[in-house]
Amino acid sequence: MTTEPVVSRRQQLGAASAPSLLLTILGEFVLPGGRPVWTATLLELMDELELAEKAVRQAIMRTADSGWITGSRVGRQTRWALTDAGVRLLREGTTRIFGFADGARPWDGRWLVTSVSAPEKQRALRHELRTRLGWAGLGALNGVTWVTPWVDREPEVAEVLANLELPGWSFVASSGAIGDERSLTRAAWDLDEIERRYESFLDLVGRRRPRTDRQALVAQIRLVQEWRRFPLLDPGLPRELLPPRWSGHRAAEVFRERHAAWAPRAQAAWSSLRGS
Repeated sequence: MTTEPVVSRRQQLGAASAPSLLLTILGEFVLPGGRPVWTATLLELMDELELAEKAVRQAIMRTADSGWITGSRVGRQTRWALTDAGVRLLREGTTRIFGFADGARPWDGRWLVTSVSAPEKQRALRHELRTRLGWAGLGALNGVTWVTPWVDREPEVAEVLANLELPGWSFVASSGAIGDERSLTRAAWDLDEIERRYESFLDLVGRRRPRTDRQALVAQIRLVQEWRRFPLLDPGLPRELLPPRWSGHRAAEVFRERHAAWAPRAQAAWSSLRGS
């Protein structure tokens, strides 16, 4: 099995914990500039996000222990740089987050069906399998059968199985005469729950009106943090398989609009905070 560090489901879902918020800050501000960040900078910013200093320091050390960042001492201070693994992780996450749910991709009507299971007693392995296949956009019809309407995800699925050292089988097929694709979709994914999450996101973001650069910085972090969970919760289905007036389309528009509007002020506040 690969020893490459992995991100927990809690971090991937964007839960507002110190480790998860730290990953958001690293991906949003440290990754693009490619420059290290001081511990003091992270502490000051995370304080504005209402996180205790102890929790932030633990998150930094946990992230370093996981292999995403590495520290170097400069006098009595420490600065943190992304490792190669951290850069890969955050670039992949950025691509997934900002390319997600645009609704423009055409569907050819085919399905990728994958059969794979982990031993019942290996709960950690089963959890990792569910997390990684979920991140790849697959939904479970039962304990062993996973589906996605995007057949080009097959290499990603193959990589997951190879890394976890699990045997499996994949098939590419079109729907037959029994049943219908919308009911299949609802069997594999809880679309009602996903839509409720989108409605909550729209309500929350709609109430934010940052006035200062520092407020825009905090709002930008929370915006990305909240949006991060959707690529794992929502499989990004083609329009043909979604309910009418799907809230995810509006939520994606609002995310991109707010991010573009707040980005200049957020970046200015980050540069000031970092001391450049």
